[in-house]
Amino acid sequence: MPPKFKFTREQIITAALDVTRKNGIAELTARGLAAELGSSAKPIFGLFKNMEEVQNEVIAAANRLYQSYLQKGMASGKYPPYKASGIAYIQFAMEEKELFKLLFMRDRTGEKIEENREEIRPILNIIMKNLGIREDEAFLFHMESWLYVHGIATMIATNYLEWDIEFINKALTDAYLGLKYRYTGGK
Repeated sequence: MPPKFKFTREQIITAALDVTRKNGIAELTARGLAAELGSSAKPIFGLFKNMEEVQNEVIAAANRLYQSYLQKGMASGKYPPYKASGIAYIQFAMEEKELFKLLFMRDRTGEKIEENREEIRPILNIIMKNLGIREDEAFLFHMESWLYVHGIATMIATNYLEWDIEFINKALTDAYLGLKYRYTGGK
């Protein structure tokens, strides 16, 4: 009969996510996770091969949480959909600083990063519709916009800035209008 474990994989992932939220991914160790669970490390390694597998699960869980921020932000109707995606990204950086750093500020050396326009297809469609530009231009528009949004989010996640959402809303409008003018000639 296989051994019975004190915790489920989901409970361990939730605890690992909490450790990461509080202290960052560097502090997600077997000892730290066991302390969060109020246990020894044995149940962790009964359900996971190693801590790298736990960390990969934490990245996946953090990404699901980020995606929920995007979906809620874009569905709320508070901002136009494209702006809502930027606001949600920044809101995630404000409220989940360590998870934001894990997803968007970690060293990507050795990771294979490919351009995948299909992942951002809904965003590109919004830009093309709003501005009447071609897909390649919409992609460049998005990349330039995202540099600005990422910069704000990074400065907030690292406590360099403490802007409120209304100021951020105005700053994003200014950046959008500037890029819109550049790509459409003011149309």
